[in-house]
Amino acid sequence: MPAITSSPSVKIIGANGQISLGKQFAGRQVLVEEKEAGVWLIRTATVIPDNERWLHEPQAAADLSKALAWSAKNPASDAETDVLLSSASPSK
Repeated sequence: MPAITSSPSVKIIGANGQISLGKQFAGRQVLVEEKEAGVWLIRTATVIPDNERWLHEPQAAADLSKALAWSAKNPASDAETDVLLSSASPSK
């Protein structure tokens, strides 16, 4: 990703402790690191919830890719729904 540089700008921290970075960042998650007193590094980030982290591991990604490839070659069909439902129903 190419580095984007811009001239420094002066921002004022409001009474509620907030600073505006601009509308282009509205709704984004950011990491804020305090490097030293009065020096902050702010980076945009994508946060992955703990219960979804497994989806980003290599084996899960490979399994998901295989499943998506299979589903693309085998589109859903209602052709045998009655047979499937009758075999799944408990006998009377």
